[in-house]
Amino acid sequence: MLDFLGTLQRTHTCGELRAASAGESVILMGWVNRRRDHGNLIFLDLRDRFGITQVVLDAELSPEAHAKGEAVRPEYVVAAIGKVRLRGRDVINPKMATGEIEVVAEQLLVLNDAKLAPFSPAEDAIANEEVRLKYRYLDLRRQEMQHNLKLRHDITLAIRQYLSGEGFLEVETPFMTRSTPEGARDYLVPSRVHAGSFYALPQSPQLFKQILMISGLDRYFQIARCFRDEDLRADRQPEFTQIDLEISFPQQESVFAVVEGFLSAAFEVAGTKLTPPFPRMTFDEALRLYGIDKPDLRLPQLTRVNDVFAPGDLETLAVNPALPVVAVRIPAVGELSRKERDDLRLLYPAKLTQQGTKVLDDFKRLEKMFPEAMNKVRELTGAGEQDVLALVAAASTVEATSEPRAPGVLSSRERQIYEAAGAVRLAIAQKYADRHKLFEKKGNSDDYKFLWVTDFPFFEWDEDTKSWTFAHHPFTSPHEDDLKAGRLTSDPGAVRALAYDIVLNGTELGSGSIRIHRQDVQREIFRALGMSDEEAKARFGFFLEALEYGTPPHGGIALGLDRIAMILAGAQSLREVIAFPKTAKAIDLMVDAPTPVSEVQLRDLHIRTVLKN
Repeated sequence: MLDFLGTLQRTHTCGELRAASAGESVILMGWVNRRRDHGNLIFLDLRDRFGITQVVLDAELSPEAHAKGEAVRPEYVVAAIGKVRLRGRDVINPKMATGEIEVVAEQLLVLNDAKLAPFSPAEDAIANEEVRLKYRYLDLRRQEMQHNLKLRHDITLAIRQYLSGEGFLEVETPFMTRSTPEGARDYLVPSRVHAGSFYALPQSPQLFKQILMISGLDRYFQIARCFRDEDLRADRQPEFTQIDLEISFPQQESVFAVVEGFLSAAFEVAGTKLTPPFPRMTFDEALRLYGIDKPDLRLPQLTRVNDVFAPGDLETLAVNPALPVVAVRIPAVGELSRKERDDLRLLYPAKLTQQGTKVLDDFKRLEKMFPEAMNKVRELTGAGEQDVLALVAAASTVEATSEPRAPGVLSSRERQIYEAAGAVRLAIAQKYADRHKLFEKKGNSDDYKFLWVTDFPFFEWDEDTKSWTFAHHPFTSPHEDDLKAGRLTSDPGAVRALAYDIVLNGTELGSGSIRIHRQDVQREIFRALGMSDEEAKARFGFFLEALEYGTPPHGGIALGLDRIAMILAGAQSLREVIAFPKTAKAIDLMVDAPTPVSEVQLRDLHIRTVLKN
């Protein structure tokens, strides 16, 4: 028979008692983490969110409690009433915060029993993730998951308090809005009242937060839920949370200072002190130095080495000398065998060969062919004998692209070469992380390399249509200097966006921009892309109308809260810091969603489903 709780209340949590509590009468409640039966003595490790306390059931002191202890099993819910006593010196458990004491039970109440679980929450790791997600309520009892969710709470609270202290108002924006083109597919919600019409769940509160600036709120933030119907991976979920903010009358520096402030507050609660300001780098610099617009600063930079080769050398290698030849260095890996090089090539993205990119990674052979040039490559890159070196270049059959561009601005073909070098750099670094140890944590702020990437291209060149398209959402402001110089029409490839990303250890934490606040500029942007006034009104009419009523200069950013929590928890997946996540196939295994619905529900919504063969 199970016991009733009655009027009983716990006096302490299971992680609270210490040696100073010896002799106190206490009431603890929680789950049986482990049970050890030593005959007349039964030991229960009692667990709650705050920790574990050992409870002793002595047959001589409390035979009734001992008898109940014989029946309980792991994950039973119990209440222990008794006195705290010090453990003997030889049985102190230094691994437990409560390891100096135990509670000698005078009474044990069995508040609920439990089926034999598919896995034990007492285990440190569960191999089968699908089982974990199906029985998420058991998985969340594990100390690791309790720690992760507590850390996420602390991070969120620190950010909310910081922004509130800086004069930001937290404003909720709608979950059901209209569908607007934002890059990913929308989740749609059919309307029962308006047959054939749909709401869309927001991919972000972008237009709403800009309208809040038009509304005069000056400083807005929201811990915002967002929804995107896109392919999933370890750091992407269909529903996620972002730290969303917008500021009136800002410069880029205003946004940077706010973000650096709340990130410092968030990291401090996780035990790390950051030292703003974070370094800055333009988009073109990031590509030239790292081959990616979200560089991991823990790895060495790339080096362009065209000039070290004598005339004709690159042609001998069947490489186009007019395009970049980029050296990749990863330190302290050691010389790679032929098999290791072959295995490594399998990790390079398949599109490298499709784009005509060559990876020359047999450096010993290159040194025999061009000893003087390769010595200069070592000098330029600072490579030692134990460092891996490779050259990335365009095959001689690859031609430069035809898009117009300003001097000093990378062409799309040049970007391809640098991006290929960046991909090779990451593949080598990730494959041999156990050798170079550049990713290992040192326990200080050097573990977290932040970077602001700025001056993204405003337009992207489409090789198929031979035309320019948006690189960002259409409300991002171009650089004022580029507007004044008329480059929107005379030199679109040189137009820079007032857009910026915050990057941490090669992961993009968030993106933002200074917005267009003037109607004439907004119309000019649309026209530069060949969009008529009628088309712009059809797609963004309500927002364009709002711009007509005195819009202040404004800008903002959105950072992924889940990603921040994942990095600070040392987790490999967002699922480790989200209470009820979806699988890679966007399925909630615990509640078995999504599921079909009844014909009655569909009829109410004026919907009929047709399954494709």
